[in-house]
Amino acid sequence: MTGNSTAKKLNIAMFGHKHIPSREGGVEIVVEQLATRMAARGHKVTCYNRGGKFIREEDYDSRSSISSYVSDEEEDDEERKEDLDPTDTGRSRYKNVRIKKVWTINAKGLAAASSSIFASLAAGLGKYDIVHVHAEGPCIMCGFLKACGKRVIVTIHGLDHKRAKWGRFASWYIMKGEQAAVKHADEIIVLSKGVQDYFMELYGRRTVLIPNGVEEVDPLSPDIISNRWKLDKNSYILYLGRIVPEKGIHYLIEAYKRLDTDKKLVIAGGSSDTDEYYNSLKDSVTDEYKGKIIFTGFVQGPTLEELYSNAYIYCLPSDLEGMPLSLLEAMSYGNACLTSDIPECADVIADKGVTFKKGDVSDLAQMLNDLIADPAATEALKAQAALYITQKYNWDDVVTRTLKLYSQK
Repeated sequence: MTGNSTAKKLNIAMFGHKHIPSREGGVEIVVEQLATRMAARGHKVTCYNRGGKFIREEDYDSRSSISSYVSDEEEDDEERKEDLDPTDTGRSRYKNVRIKKVWTINAKGLAAASSSIFASLAAGLGKYDIVHVHAEGPCIMCGFLKACGKRVIVTIHGLDHKRAKWGRFASWYIMKGEQAAVKHADEIIVLSKGVQDYFMELYGRRTVLIPNGVEEVDPLSPDIISNRWKLDKNSYILYLGRIVPEKGIHYLIEAYKRLDTDKKLVIAGGSSDTDEYYNSLKDSVTDEYKGKIIFTGFVQGPTLEELYSNAYIYCLPSDLEGMPLSLLEAMSYGNACLTSDIPECADVIADKGVTFKKGDVSDLAQMLNDLIADPAATEALKAQAALYITQKYNWDDVVTRTLKLYSQK
């Protein structure tokens, strides 16, 4: 699906993510998918990246940094003049998407706010038809963007003020962003029915439900992961995502300790903003479980694909989600998925996965044990997962619906 080639081509700015290309979180994946697919349809898209580096693990692949993008040498002089602004600390291009790095105060609690403010200034003063803001905190400048005459679209990726990692000021700032979006945004996109209900019940604000998408994939054999961590097909339970408290990884570790199994537990992903939670999880692994509970750090590329491809169970024990892209991806690789019973997870897997009671370690342990004890039932879930999820959630459809929203008045 490529869209109508005769439709007006838009000049679009996006910000609120850390940087693209990146797998640091769901927001980054969504922004990359939207931006690159819109650019492929002939629209002019600019993404404002934060300055600095955010993945905290030492094995982060620096080749995905801004320095490796193709440069903007082919831009004409008029466009170069248009691009000059005091917030722009670097510029490049990725898959026909213009990338601009903005000034960022790389200190805890200030990186997101500072980069969003400078991105808002650049987008508001730039020659854009649409400014698409991602996440709640960055929306605090929506009033400024409207005053600059922009059509402002907001995507709420989750109710960020509820996340455990934020302090009092950060939570206040995020709520102010949410309120600014309600007051000033032309359209608000949400990813789940629960969040849609929240905005209607609290603010009486209509929102548009456009879930995330996923791509069809070809599973890989366990080569890299076998050599590095001695992981073979169906030999491990997998969590893959950001290592933050609301993901409930501590429940999974405690539940795993109650199992009598030779399957390993793999915790794959990087910490976000602080290492405190990540380190507490590692500290909870006693000598008895050394080598059975494996922390891989941040993963991407073939390593990530192999981890998804060869897990026996993918487990997402979250207390809070927007719409978990990692769950969509896990199902696209044909995984048997076990999640908490929050609507944002349960609605995704429907009857093609299994849930446990949120926060209930005993119930989680029981469900893990049942799936390990019944390989036939687990294989039945695997057989249904990929076709179901790739037919229901499609990125081209997401882009088409989003572009339609851009053009509505």
